[in-house]
Amino acid sequence: MAKLTDIAGIEIGHAQDFTAATGCTVILCREGAVAGVDVWGGAPGTRETDLLKPVNHVDRVQAVLLAGGSAFGLDAAAGVMQYLEEQGAGFDVGVTKVPIVAGAVLFDLTCGDYRVRPDKAMGYAACLAAAGPVVPEGSVGAGTGATVGKVYGMEQAMKGGIGTCCLTAGPLLVGAIVAVNCLGDVVNPVNGKILAGAFNETPFRFLNCEQGLIDRYEQHAGLFTANTTIGTVVTNAALTKSEANKVASMAHNGYARTIRPAHTLLDGDTIFTLATGRTAANVNAVGILAAQAVAQAVIRAVTQAAPLAGFRCCRELAANYGC
Repeated sequence: MAKLTDIAGIEIGHAQDFTAATGCTVILCREGAVAGVDVWGGAPGTRETDLLKPVNHVDRVQAVLLAGGSAFGLDAAAGVMQYLEEQGAGFDVGVTKVPIVAGAVLFDLTCGDYRVRPDKAMGYAACLAAAGPVVPEGSVGAGTGATVGKVYGMEQAMKGGIGTCCLTAGPLLVGAIVAVNCLGDVVNPVNGKILAGAFNETPFRFLNCEQGLIDRYEQHAGLFTANTTIGTVVTNAALTKSEANKVASMAHNGYARTIRPAHTLLDGDTIFTLATGRTAANVNAVGILAAQAVAQAVIRAVTQAAPLAGFRCCRELAANYGC
């Protein structure tokens, strides 16, 4: 099984505060990678997304930051910039190199201690941790405070997390890393079975967030807004800036296959693309593999999660109830 770190030039690191239940994840590409982004959710918190539009000048970034902390968590990008400048990586402006760090945040302030958020020091620490081939999954990094299944309130939600997947087709590698903090449930796309989401414990049953929203079709106030699933597709394909944006768009199909509902006004669902340009590939094939990798990364995010801050996890409920 291939790993994201098998893609030459890509390094991934996490930093987190388990007591406060928040953290951040950085995907480094010191040499620069052609980047794109697509934001489908209605409540995004992002950084440098305008720069990634094909009409704009800079086409390469040196890092993508995924962080908790809501808009506060964007502060962690300053630490990533400091680290990369120290490494001599960035857009050359003569007197120095300016690292281009794109990013997105999720809302985890209601999990753990809302007063602690990813900051410059945590972003720098994530860069220092970006070494070695193994990328931890579950309740780490940007997935530390992630939760899922919040249509019925936090009391019946479950632990989300961060997951990875990397697929191959000959020399082509297409992978994804996704922090899952969705309003809805995470389902198995093969049979539609809910893997993690809103649940009742006595007797145990999943409540079905999608149906819950339909049943509450007249309700406009009080819907839970602390959500958002954020991720990055990473590939060794040679893509133009426009193609990188198209891959990010196609990759959202992975959210739609595994998160129900996805892309609501209460989610800020965002996907970046990083393309290192070492393998010639058809953009359609890359996009198809990206959607598949995103879907598998979403599932791993919840199946690898651990209980934290009072929230139950998928493995725990499976052991207790066989769900």
